Amino acid sequence: MFDDWMQRYEHMIELGKSLPLIEEKYKTEDNLIKGCQSKVWVHAELEGDRLVFTADSDAIITKGIIAILIRAYSNQHPKDIIEADTAFIDEIGLKEHLSPTRANGLVSMIKQLKMYAVAYQTQLN
Repeated sequence: MFDDWMQRYEHMIELGKSLPLIEEKYKTEDNLIKGCQSKVWVHAELEGDRLVFTADSDAIITKGIIAILIRAYSNQHPKDIIEADTAFIDEIGLKEHLSPTRANGLVSMIKQLKMYAVAYQTQLN
């Protein structure tokens, strides 16, 4: 879709701006993703049998990264999130164009979203 990574970064920033923001009351230590250099808060809520995520970050690129993940995982059944293949991350070349600390943060974000899915899947059973 984009010819170079500057265009992709700009698109990520735009995605971050359109991110469904977490309510201030959920910006707590419990919702802070460990392993990210920036602060990233994620809140998960079950709506019917679907898991809905909201998030925020204090860094614009990181906010774009979590926006991509939320677009991929939000409004999905917890079982589908747990079983989801993360190959799309490699296919779009995201991880290879991030600094090592941001790449580690990306892995931490995915892990946290999947952990929420496991917790809510348990509730559904």
